[in-house]
Amino acid sequence: MNIRVVTGITTSGTPHLGNYAGAIKPAIIASVKPNVESFFFLADYHALIKCHDPNKLYRSRLEIAATWLAVGLDIDRVVFYRQSDIPEIVELSWILTCSTAKGLMNRAHAYKACVSNNLSKGLDQDDTVSMGLFSYPILMAADILMFKANKVPVGKDQVQHLEMARDIAQKFNRKYNNDFFVLPEALVASSVGTLPGLDGRKMSKSYNNTIPLFEGSAKDLKSSIMHIITDSKEPGEYKDAYNSHLYILYKAFSNETESEEFRKKLALGMSWSEAKKSLYEKIEYEIFPMREKYSKLITQPDLIEKILQFGAQKARVLSKKCIEEVRDLIGIRSLIDYKKNNLGKGINYDSKINNSKNKKKARLICYRDDLNKFRIRLLSTTGKELLTIKDSFSNADDAVLLMKKLNWFLKKSEMNK
Repeated sequence: MNIRVVTGITTSGTPHLGNYAGAIKPAIIASVKPNVESFFFLADYHALIKCHDPNKLYRSRLEIAATWLAVGLDIDRVVFYRQSDIPEIVELSWILTCSTAKGLMNRAHAYKACVSNNLSKGLDQDDTVSMGLFSYPILMAADILMFKANKVPVGKDQVQHLEMARDIAQKFNRKYNNDFFVLPEALVASSVGTLPGLDGRKMSKSYNNTIPLFEGSAKDLKSSIMHIITDSKEPGEYKDAYNSHLYILYKAFSNETESEEFRKKLALGMSWSEAKKSLYEKIEYEIFPMREKYSKLITQPDLIEKILQFGAQKARVLSKKCIEEVRDLIGIRSLIDYKKNNLGKGINYDSKINNSKNKKKARLICYRDDLNKFRIRLLSTTGKELLTIKDSFSNADDAVLLMKKLNWFLKKSEMNK
């Protein structure tokens, strides 16, 4: 049995070293495992929550797509697409919104943090809170549920959104009495989102402490690494690797033997300058060939566009099928198949009763009761209920069969008048 894994990348900035080591690299490694179907998408609709600069959004989509391709994403093996190229996702998001409790959204960490921040400043609790921010977890749920993902790699700060996606799926399944949506599971990697930046805090553009991945040159990379903050211990002094930002970064780019050797050198008094040089050489050795690919790709937006459209075609084969099935479940169906699409909604299925010659005659209707059973009523020419058949049916075909028999008796009684 194949396992489906969905990974979203918000297009609100330029990828940095932390993105690569903490999320991009492990995701690509996981995508080549047997029995794994991987979906990677550029979450450009999500980016609209914070990014309102059209040029920045455009550039970010280009840079992030080029980064994933340069790192080695196999587009023949995975499905790589833009969120905005799959209109079914937005439709599903609205459908899920209509069955999701507002109270669930009130509990989202991002929303609660905004409310807390506003109240601390004496502002209205919803000041500057957009509906995009408020309902972000529903769009994320649509991204995941659309492709019936089994696993979703997330950082620890995104686990709640995965739990909400499960809640939303369960609510939909119960409401429509169907186990349609798969309940996704969070795949939490301890390294995701935890690499330190220049100042030791989590590497993030919000802190302006990132180390460039492909932007700039090897010289820019070296310059950034040399600016990593360390303590004041001199060369020859013991240095505790486990409390060193350099060691954590070095470990992310090396195997166990190499990282242990680096730790021992620090303990024996290796200078911070030497340690930074070793870190730079280790990172540059790995990303140099990728930087070369990135530099070529970033100048070929037409090629990247073709790749994304190719991925969108593959994704929409599945998304179209999913949304058609969802529409059928919720009752948004074609009117062509009269019996199938209207059974249980108070409409007579005997065409002879509905024709112009019989409009003023008593008629039978089939409907669903509160227990989701099919029942039959006899209505007068004015629509008044004359009687309700005591029997109920789990199967619609059984109800239709009884209606045919009753219609025969009605017709017979009319003929004998």
